[in-house]
Amino acid sequence: MLTDFNNLPDDSRVWIYQANRKLTDDELAIIHDKTAKFLEAWTAHGTDLEAGFELKYNRFIVIGLNQENASASGCSIDASVRFIQSLEKEFEVDLLDKMNVTFYSGDFIAYKPLTDFRKMAKARSVSPNTVVFNNLVNTKAEYLENWEVPAKESWHNRFLA
Repeated sequence: MLTDFNNLPDDSRVWIYQANRKLTDDELAIIHDKTAKFLEAWTAHGTDLEAGFELKYNRFIVIGLNQENASASGCSIDASVRFIQSLEKEFEVDLLDKMNVTFYSGDFIAYKPLTDFRKMAKARSVSPNTVVFNNLVNTKAEYLENWEVPAKESWHNRFLA
């Protein structure tokens, strides 16, 4: 059951998928429609799941699930991963690789492999104050408060010298 992301409770579970490139407005329109259609039909053991989503910065798909009525099961999580994989294939984009870092570089959003981010930290091209996207947040409240944070306040801190 599709609901507005803003109406989900703060303890809703979230999954964040980051694209390895900026998505076009046309791609986002199609992704929006496909994601809405998927979430409208998303179930766990025959029970509708109350879920919403946001598309952020032409790069991120954020799915939220209200677990008060029904939680995602292994099968429903597998279905969501298959859905994301179908988007990857259709748009020739990587959405599932967690070994990449997205961060602000001035006014722009940069996307680098973790090894490159490490090198940039060592060379001081990124600093403890560089704002990174912490895609490991688990709840809507964490997403709203701790998703865009200085690297020193995230797991990225381990790469800063």
